[in-house]
Amino acid sequence: MSDLRLDDTIFADLRTTFSTISDRMEATRRTLRGADASAVGEGGLVEDVQEFADDWAYGIKQLGKHTHGAVKLINKIGESFDKLDVDLAESLRSKKKGK
Repeated sequence: MSDLRLDDTIFADLRTTFSTISDRMEATRRTLRGADASAVGEGGLVEDVQEFADDWAYGIKQLGKHTHGAVKLINKIGESFDKLDVDLAESLRSKKKGK
């Protein structure tokens, strides 16, 4: 291989981190969706709590989508670096043979 080095564990760590964020966001969204707002008592407050939970559930869902997209990009970057490393190594080999 060439002198280009990028430890694969970097991508594995990033992938794991973003995947767990996405999973935790989904679990939180499910918890908020299932929350019993009636426990707060007064009708207006119940509505406010339900609206808050709905807004947060939507926001959390969007964050989850973005972290899932980040995992896809991390995978693509890793593949690109691997290909670049192979291409660079082949280029160096062919230059050595040409001398």
